[in-house]
Amino acid sequence: MLTGSKTTFKVRQMVPDMKERMMSHSSLHARGRDVLGLCCLPGECVLQRAVLVRKKLSAKEGGGWLSGTLFCTHFRVAFVPQDSQKPDDNADPVMLGDHDVALASIDKVVAVGPSRTKLVTPTCSLKFTPEELVLYCRDMRVLCFLFDRLTPDTQAVEITYTIAKTYQPLKPGTILSFQNAALGSTEMKQFLSNRRRDPNMNWFECSMGWEQELERTGASGWRVSSVNDRFEMSTSLPRFNVVPQRVLDTELKKTFAHFNEGRIPRWCWRHPHGSDLLRMASFQNNIYHEKDDIRNLELVLFGGQQLCVIVDLGEEMASPADIQLAHTRLRTLCLGDISSSVSVPDDKWLSTLESTHWLDYIRCCLRKAAEVACLLRGGHMTVVLQEPEDRDMNCVVCSLVQVMCDPHCRTVAGFQGLVQKEWITAGHKFLSRINYHRESDKEEAPVFLLFLDCVWQLWAQYPARFQLTEDYLLALHDSVHLPLFSSFLANSQRERCRRSQHLPQSYTPVNGLRELPMGSPEMPVDPPFPPVWDWALQYSAQRRARFTQPVSQPACPPPVLNGNLNTNLERSWHNDGLPGSVFLLSRSTFSHPSNLLPWRSGNSGSYWKSHRRAPSSESLSGLERLIRACSLSEPSENPSILHDPYEPLLPLLLGPCVRVWRGCYLRGALHAQAFSHPTSSCSQHPLDQLAWEVQQLREKLAQASHRRPENQTKRQEPRRLESNLNQNANNGTFLFSSSSRSSQQQPPASSRGAAHSSVPPRAQRTASDPSRPAQRNNGKHTFLFGHQEPQSGQHYIPSPSAKLPKRPGNSH
Repeated sequence: MLTGSKTTFKVRQMVPDMKERMMSHSSLHARGRDVLGLCCLPGECVLQRAVLVRKKLSAKEGGGWLSGTLFCTHFRVAFVPQDSQKPDDNADPVMLGDHDVALASIDKVVAVGPSRTKLVTPTCSLKFTPEELVLYCRDMRVLCFLFDRLTPDTQAVEITYTIAKTYQPLKPGTILSFQNAALGSTEMKQFLSNRRRDPNMNWFECSMGWEQELERTGASGWRVSSVNDRFEMSTSLPRFNVVPQRVLDTELKKTFAHFNEGRIPRWCWRHPHGSDLLRMASFQNNIYHEKDDIRNLELVLFGGQQLCVIVDLGEEMASPADIQLAHTRLRTLCLGDISSSVSVPDDKWLSTLESTHWLDYIRCCLRKAAEVACLLRGGHMTVVLQEPEDRDMNCVVCSLVQVMCDPHCRTVAGFQGLVQKEWITAGHKFLSRINYHRESDKEEAPVFLLFLDCVWQLWAQYPARFQLTEDYLLALHDSVHLPLFSSFLANSQRERCRRSQHLPQSYTPVNGLRELPMGSPEMPVDPPFPPVWDWALQYSAQRRARFTQPVSQPACPPPVLNGNLNTNLERSWHNDGLPGSVFLLSRSTFSHPSNLLPWRSGNSGSYWKSHRRAPSSESLSGLERLIRACSLSEPSENPSILHDPYEPLLPLLLGPCVRVWRGCYLRGALHAQAFSHPTSSCSQHPLDQLAWEVQQLREKLAQASHRRPENQTKRQEPRRLESNLNQNANNGTFLFSSSSRSSQQQPPASSRGAAHSSVPPRAQRTASDPSRPAQRNNGKHTFLFGHQEPQSGQHYIPSPSAKLPKRPGNSH
């Protein structure tokens, strides 16, 4: 189609057509069946395809272009490379390949033409044939597909409209239809029902899982209570909670009313030095405390320890609305939008990043978690994290403390157990984004994504101390945006049990509540939702192999300036306080207010009050901050302390140390997807062919210069010729620099990389975009590659490349 043509491709009513295709193909797509080169999932059908398509690869993927076929099914947009191996029909299917994206993860579809871009919607019309298809995803990815000049125009238009028609914005109605389309087929239900969960993973869904955690951490004096087995005490807490052994269930039931939402103090983790980490909600006001209630409350709060420190997170942590706004701004900044005229200039990019406050919130979470980790290192105390109005921030700090202090939580199995324990079963608004299960479109704060970013900051500073890798964190980040996993489809264990229409227990009037045995098959649900930890269902074996890495032995970190983190909290309060004292840690300072515990009288003589405050390191000089930051990393004479694996990983919090997660937020930016040399495929890319011919001509010039006689006049003729030709550069003639002296000194390169290096920068910029090559014989620019004509067997034969804008006056 010529540029400027008034031919319009209007969207058709494709829904009935799609239904007919799905009905006609549903019986044909058996498990592992190879349909037009695509290994379809059970019950998956192909709606549209386009041949001779090139996919832009990111720098991490090797850069360049990859030729293949583009498919659109009722579940995903799949890209199959030309040189990909045929999948094994006996192997288990993978939901998403390395170049695929689920329709539910797509946020925007943009078509790029010769001279304009357009946001494609189901009701819009296109007045041009797309040359590029850009898919903006909700997980910060941007997929760019380039249609070849030999791709039929009907295929380019049809697949663009099919994707725009099939994907829908995430709303309760569209999410349910997507879930039924992806997992609701008979073949998929049968396939998922035959899969079993990982028996080696601790799911924390029964009392046995919590008992294993108590045994692993060496916590004594605690037990697993099932007082909330039917979610009667608290609907947001899990069925099983760890409480002190000295508190009976009959006494424990009376303590739920003294805390908001019934979220009593419950055990989370024990430090090897003897400290316990607890979480609880704020106290209820205007409640009468009987004598027995006070005894039980203090037993639950202290957990057998003599001292208790309550960490207040309400004043320091950001609100959910602030986190949501910061993430939205960060997404807009990092992704950009080629269909929008608003863009951030390069010289304003860093200042715009600072104005999002996303890194400030990460720094705040890391600082508070590091302070709690230093407290736990002191030993023999109970540190209680008091939940603010939004309990998700409490979960972020609690999880970060365990990642900093426990090496087991830095492994893949341990990290999955940590997320399962502190997020999935602990009763939190875990979704961190749109509430798929609610009848509203309200978007929640991406708190879990904030937690993943904090973990990446620790990984970036201490990569050798982690078994999990950045690829694993990226996989978990992307899975959060896919509403197909049972782990993300509820805010509490109670909602998850109601969604699955069964409880993992049975009740009889005689025997009462009885847990189902481990490994028993669960009741089928419609549609079945697999857990997110079934990585073999989501990713290939090659990608799963990049989830882990070897872990080296811990070493003493060098002394560094640690920003405004108070790592040397004053310890005098630890010795001055009497047994039973309760302290408050807020804004890096300690205090002992009289009204900290509602049931304790302010004039009671049995509890010592102190208002001694540890000075914040924000007001200290740089040298004093350096000394305090180094206090925890000073060499010790005892080698066991020097290599203690439970030494906390204290993050560096100075400005340059907290960085942008480039591998996540900038992986889809168009400027990050450099137009580098394409990867090798069955057919050679025109740029490779062009660079190869240029190198061949340069080698011939070098050989011809060696055969010339030793004559001063003749040796200077090529220079005069080159100088004369270079004078035409101002008139629009460009040359590849081919100095005879440089060609004599450098041996001819045979590799492709040497061929690329011979292309000058200007020629690379012109030839880097195959969709806009230089027009020859148009009177504007001429590219001269040498003064000798190539032989007949070396003529350039272009392979299929990007669509070329057809302009009047060009003969093709």
